[in-house]
Amino acid sequence: MKKLSLAAAILLLSPVGAVAEGTVVEGDVLDKVNLFLGTADDYGQMAPGATVPYSQIQVCPDSRPRQHPGYDYEVPTISGFSINRLSGVGGSGCGGNVSLMPDATGEDVRLLKETEQASPGYYRVRLSNGVSFAATADHRMAVERFSFPEASEAVLLLNPRSAFDRLFAAGFQQKTPTMGQGFAECANTCGRGRYHLHYRLYTSAPFSLDTIADGRLRLRFQEAGFKIQDAGFKEVEVRIVVSTGLADELDKLTEASVWQTDFQTLAARARAQWQRLLSTVEVEGGSADQQTLFYTSLYRTFHSPFQVTDPLMTRYLGTDGQPHEATAGTYYSSWSLWDTYRTKFPLITLLDGEHSADIMHSLSQLFITGKKDWSTDHECVPTVRTEHAIATLLDAYRQGISIPALRDAYPGMVEEVKRLSLKSPDQCLEASGDFWALGELAGELGLTEDAARWSRRGEAIFDSIWPREFQHIDETYTKMRGNGLYQGTRWQYRWGAPMYLPRMIQFAGKKKLASELQQFFHEELYNQGNEPDIHVPFLFGRLGMPEQTGEIVRSLATTSVTHRYGGNDAYPTPFVGCAFVNQPRGYCPEMDEDDGAMSAWYVFASIGMYPLVVGEAVYELFPPLFDKVTLHLGADNQTTVVIRVEGRGKQKNGFRHVTWNGKRLRQHRLSVRELKQGGELVFR
Repeated sequence: MKKLSLAAAILLLSPVGAVAEGTVVEGDVLDKVNLFLGTADDYGQMAPGATVPYSQIQVCPDSRPRQHPGYDYEVPTISGFSINRLSGVGGSGCGGNVSLMPDATGEDVRLLKETEQASPGYYRVRLSNGVSFAATADHRMAVERFSFPEASEAVLLLNPRSAFDRLFAAGFQQKTPTMGQGFAECANTCGRGRYHLHYRLYTSAPFSLDTIADGRLRLRFQEAGFKIQDAGFKEVEVRIVVSTGLADELDKLTEASVWQTDFQTLAARARAQWQRLLSTVEVEGGSADQQTLFYTSLYRTFHSPFQVTDPLMTRYLGTDGQPHEATAGTYYSSWSLWDTYRTKFPLITLLDGEHSADIMHSLSQLFITGKKDWSTDHECVPTVRTEHAIATLLDAYRQGISIPALRDAYPGMVEEVKRLSLKSPDQCLEASGDFWALGELAGELGLTEDAARWSRRGEAIFDSIWPREFQHIDETYTKMRGNGLYQGTRWQYRWGAPMYLPRMIQFAGKKKLASELQQFFHEELYNQGNEPDIHVPFLFGRLGMPEQTGEIVRSLATTSVTHRYGGNDAYPTPFVGCAFVNQPRGYCPEMDEDDGAMSAWYVFASIGMYPLVVGEAVYELFPPLFDKVTLHLGADNQTTVVIRVEGRGKQKNGFRHVTWNGKRLRQHRLSVRELKQGGELVFR
């Protein structure tokens, strides 16, 4: 694995062997992104494919055997290069469509790992059969370049039936000598619901098409159509354009428009998009590995949701199975909210005001066109789950994001909370939080009676379950999935509704609850490898011990600790190590990245603030990992927030106090609206 900045890579688009060793352009924030972090085995479930922010396209090799996102750094044998996937969502993954293999048989084709390079918006590698591959992307187009040795036959094997989960239907037809059109209807993650993909495949050289024994299609290219490179390689470029789940949207394409921008320019545009987003945060101090972990985590935060519409393709397939016009801006889809609502979406709303309004408007539309907790049968892109959308919308609204359809979506929210399951203790805790969020949102909409009604309902559910199941600690509290819990212990879930911390204090007493919170971490009962308790380190400030948050978070983010639990059970032998490491085995075992949820957690942990209660739009404050952090906020990135640490290492007992624009903060928290006005946050 060689780290190559895209600025250097796009100047070296000849076969991989022509790249000089160690070619790096220094000083660019994108050079601090390691796309191979967390891509090995079950240590993050991420992929290094070529993509741009919020794009449904991510071009990447699929390992054989594969991991959930298709790619496994430790498996060099591949089945081909596919165009889409989700990052670290676990289960069976979803995507993996329109696989292309540059080989006559497709058997035993391997990545030459020493040639593999990746940078935001770009991927390249040489294969064991001598073919070189490079890829870039935009929001709806995969751009793949295959360079065949001069003496070999130029053949691509297309698998129109490739998919990571169940395939319901697929097809492909050649339409012109250089274009074919296909579709695939596939199951989403864990086999829940389905998405509908329509695409056109364009080639730079004419091809003939035939079928081979395993159902794949063989594209043979005419010698006269090749572009011959200086090194004698025959180059074929393939561009795959996807629609919005509606086949007739592809009719708006012209072949000239597909080819109007060359590979290098597309790669540079991809780089520029990532540069803009990652430059919203500047960090100073820390080690080189910490900076790489930070910017890689920030990069992965912006992978989804996916931009589905654009100025050319304005209609999309709604969750009701009907075409809809995106009249209020760009429409987004692809959600995994059960994980990402806790960290990723509050972070996107904070840092990317330019796109947040359209994202939240799109989320609110689900309540109008039809919404289930999991994927519906009418998705236009791969997606997962949409629980806790109400809290996500509430949080964005309180951050100052305009959501025009919020009142129209409200009846759908009411119907959703009426369907909430209360069969297990964790479901009751989550439902109480959903009712709390709906009550708060109803209050924001001026629906006073509804606000009181839903707030009472949420509190009643919490009061019915927490004292009985979570107040009195016994020997059963350390058992994973005990008493019907989904993915955690009673110790971990007892903190699962932080909006009701005042109720917990009433039931257990503040002093006792604080002591039990300390015990939770002292006895290593916290699980960084899954989401149910990732907010718990940030509870200390509300129990009168704010200094402990910073100490625990720094330990979790930077040092070797004991991990007793994986995603679904306790480890037979505890794993001792860092949860976040700058290497392919980047997370602790079984720790899903979960579509940006864990990445955003690391970003918040690094900059010294965390959204403890999603929907409050308030941050808990603690010393950041870095000496200085600068946030560039607002649609124009002109509002600046500076976060500094003074006297680190001089005081053994943690920080003394925190100031905001020179004024001491007694509660160690700050509203997002106040933060977005700009200023200086200093930890002393």
